[in-house]
Amino acid sequence: MFNFSFDKRIIYIIIAIMVLSTLAQYITNPGALFALLVSIPGVLIAITFHEFAHGYAAYKLGDNTAKNEGRLSLNPFDHLDPIGTLLLLFAGFGWGKPVHVNPSNYTRKMSMEKGEAIVSVAGPLTNIVLAFVFALIYGALIKFAGTFLVSTVGNIIQLMLGAAISINIGLGVFNLIPLPPLDGSKIIMPFLPYNAKQWFRNNEQIFYIIFVVIWITGIASIIISPVINGVTSGIMSIIQMIFGF
Repeated sequence: MFNFSFDKRIIYIIIAIMVLSTLAQYITNPGALFALLVSIPGVLIAITFHEFAHGYAAYKLGDNTAKNEGRLSLNPFDHLDPIGTLLLLFAGFGWGKPVHVNPSNYTRKMSMEKGEAIVSVAGPLTNIVLAFVFALIYGALIKFAGTFLVSTVGNIIQLMLGAAISINIGLGVFNLIPLPPLDGSKIIMPFLPYNAKQWFRNNEQIFYIIFVVIWITGIASIIISPVINGVTSGIMSIIQMIFGF
């Protein structure tokens, strides 16, 4: 039997080494270090709202688990996972500390499976909405801020907004990959035939291994980068139409 809790610790060590190995370029490159620093607010917002959305969706469906554990909070420190946060900073995708839910508490107006799908999609959907909101602010600044944008403060705000847009899209799209432990694995369940669902559940540990492999090898980035670019282009195209530039 694949022991994910044990292997996850090993994976954390591997990723920590990968992240630490990239720190040198930030230390020796002031521009890269500055870009990293201005991305921190976007990371905190993306993770916080993503995990809050999971807990809030479960709460609205009748499950108080997240509320009882203090996860219906917009305090970033209630939701940060050390490795997932570092990956968001350095790789543009990652995760927060998982919100615990109990699907058996969900309203009986729908199946537990559909309830889990709703709770799971709430996080990535919130990130995409946040990206659009930040893009609206970005577009409004370009349209109406004038000379403020060329000031030091204006330039920093532009960079922070750009980072927040990219990070929210990255977090949202990454978590839609249909492999455990990501949200996408639960979102697709209501759409699978019965036999496929059983096979998926019986082989869940194998999917964990697949996830780890495509993640550590960088295949995940190759897969989702076109999607991230497409979502980004779509949002910015809408912003351009709204503000006429």
